[in-house]
Amino acid sequence: MINEILKDAEERMNKAVSSVENSFKKIRTGRAHPSILDSVKVNYYGSDTPLSQVANITVEDARTLGVSPWESNLVPEIEKAIMKSDLGLNPVTTGGLIRIPMPALTEETRKNYFKQAKGEAENGRIAIRNVRRDANGNLKDLVKEKEISEDEERRGQDQVQKITDKYVALVEEKLAAKEKDLMEI
Repeated sequence: MINEILKDAEERMNKAVSSVENSFKKIRTGRAHPSILDSVKVNYYGSDTPLSQVANITVEDARTLGVSPWESNLVPEIEKAIMKSDLGLNPVTTGGLIRIPMPALTEETRKNYFKQAKGEAENGRIAIRNVRRDANGNLKDLVKEKEISEDEERRGQDQVQKITDKYVALVEEKLAAKEKDLMEI
């Protein structure tokens, strides 16, 4: 039973770290990367469809993304979707190709993006601590139901804490990598 609780806690903590990674992908650095456009949805025949499902996204150079729609009638829709997204990007259309230049980041915008990254990392740490609280609560319930002893509960809580420390360290590692990306000129 304790192993099931630990396994569940580890799975949920892993999901929290994945969520932090996804949030970090949305915070752009000065370099062009296709994952920046992951959150962009295009109106495709009446339904919101991810941009990557209606166009090919390529990196033309370090500061430019290229978007090649699979249907030429989607060009204005894609432009509109990119401009409406909160990414601060201005697409330039040349025939059937949409180029998206990445504006250079100023020191102030770098700091703001880093603050945003720190906030996302804190949300991840909070999620991990909530999973720890739930796991410890489940262990306490097992003691109340006399299914495990208090010593087993204590060992279980120690294991939950070790797992928690591991995943919090993972979030810190991801944050440090993102900070390095953001502060790189």
